[in-house]
Amino acid sequence: MQSPVRIMGALLALVVPMQAQAKGEPSTDLVEGFQGALVGCQEWVLNPASWSSGPGPFMEKVGLGDKMGQVGQTDPVTLPPEPWRKGNHYWRINSLPSAGYVLVVSDRLPICHITGGGSLDLQPVVERVLVSEKFKRDWKEGDTYHREDMVSTTYTSAEEPRFSMVVSRADKAGARLDRVQVVVSASMTMNN
Repeated sequence: MQSPVRIMGALLALVVPMQAQAKGEPSTDLVEGFQGALVGCQEWVLNPASWSSGPGPFMEKVGLGDKMGQVGQTDPVTLPPEPWRKGNHYWRINSLPSAGYVLVVSDRLPICHITGGGSLDLQPVVERVLVSEKFKRDWKEGDTYHREDMVSTTYTSAEEPRFSMVVSRADKAGARLDRVQVVVSASMTMNN
């Protein structure tokens, strides 16, 4: 039988992020999960040496510990576009029991694809990360496009101008939760 202290600690771990979300503050675990997914994307594409000899150094660079793990497959809704489905590796980021991200990378193409969803609104989480100092140092903002209740923004890597991504998310908080809430598609343009 578990001690009352352990049970209370487990309940608080669930309730505190939900209370923060209810107050309009993004859960720290969700913010860190999205930031980690972006770091994983950059690391995989820009530094293949971090994963070419095994997943350990790559996972250490991402810095999410046991919240991130490699899985053998993922739901079709989290897969990248068909042309990017070559040599894929799938990483689940379990930020909270009911919300998180999937990072899809390739050992044959310089791409990464991130999707996020769950029972909590990820729009404030994504916006918080996009305005953070670290993100602004790593990425230069480009054009923004609106389509229905979604907004997509292009970004170019400050480190490697051939590496760019599109971040698509709901245009405001409180949008539908029964769909993928954030999609990030990033690729490196190769010289011919």
